[in-house]
Amino acid sequence: MGNAVAREDFEWVYTDQPHADRRKEILAKHPEIKALMKPDHNLIWVVVLMVLAQLTAFYLVKDLDWKWVVFWAYVFGSCISHSMTLAIHEISHNSAFGNSKAMWNRWFGIFANLPLGLPYSISFKRYHMDHHRYLGGDGIDVDIPTNFEGWFFCTRFRKFIWIVLQPFFYAIRPLCINPKPITRLEIINLLAQLSFDVVIYYLWGVKSIFYMLAGSVLGLGLHPISGHFIAEHYMFLKGHETYSYYGPLNLLTFNVGYHNEHHDFPNIPGKSLPLVKKIAAEYYDNLPQYNSWIRVLYDFVMDDTISPYSRMKRQLKGEVKQD
Repeated sequence: MGNAVAREDFEWVYTDQPHADRRKEILAKHPEIKALMKPDHNLIWVVVLMVLAQLTAFYLVKDLDWKWVVFWAYVFGSCISHSMTLAIHEISHNSAFGNSKAMWNRWFGIFANLPLGLPYSISFKRYHMDHHRYLGGDGIDVDIPTNFEGWFFCTRFRKFIWIVLQPFFYAIRPLCINPKPITRLEIINLLAQLSFDVVIYYLWGVKSIFYMLAGSVLGLGLHPISGHFIAEHYMFLKGHETYSYYGPLNLLTFNVGYHNEHHDFPNIPGKSLPLVKKIAAEYYDNLPQYNSWIRVLYDFVMDDTISPYSRMKRQLKGEVKQD
């Protein structure tokens, strides 16, 4: 077991997040980027194919031995499930149908949610908009770990366990940090999901349900793609709040690795973020960046100066508008 890290609190900062100013500066210099601010209709067909792929997998695993159900849940189901959460991330930004058809995106998000097994899409959208508006905002941005997480998961072994339990912490953190009243759409999301799960159980039995739920939990826990949770905003270098990843797993994750670009231009679909980087290369090429999410996970566990406390936090001023 590693020694406890030196950090005993978050990195409190008293400046605004850098993304709004950089966005303004880039648009003044490269106004052609505005042409990329449009929906990605191909996202619709990709999501439909992913849902069909998982439905096929639910059918194929129903008569397998349990060891093979577990094997395929991790090797295939986890990748599809984590990729689907990032498709839902794209949909939360109205990338499928555009801002003029916001409700179409909400309904499509509920559809994309179905093969995950647990209701997620509507609640994610509400909290994720806060993450963009109030990055690091104390009591608002639920992407920031709780004080308990920072205090307890402070050794190498405990940090490893924290990575395994990421889905659990992402689920309960909003209830601890920033609980919100349940909305009608969240109830619809819940009822649609329960109905879908019951139908899958009735048609194909418990192994299909296990494959679905295990794939979601495993894919969001100890998994190469889960490196993006830590890579995006954990402060491996003092003073740098957001980091991009330019490795091959962007192909499975709708370019979520282009995270500086995404926070600068959240209304540009993931498909076009490499173009943003290319057009405004002078702004992004020299920022700290990663090429391996697996290395990020390894360094997070093994580096005794990094922990869940390695995040920038802000005390928000003025009126806070939440979804």
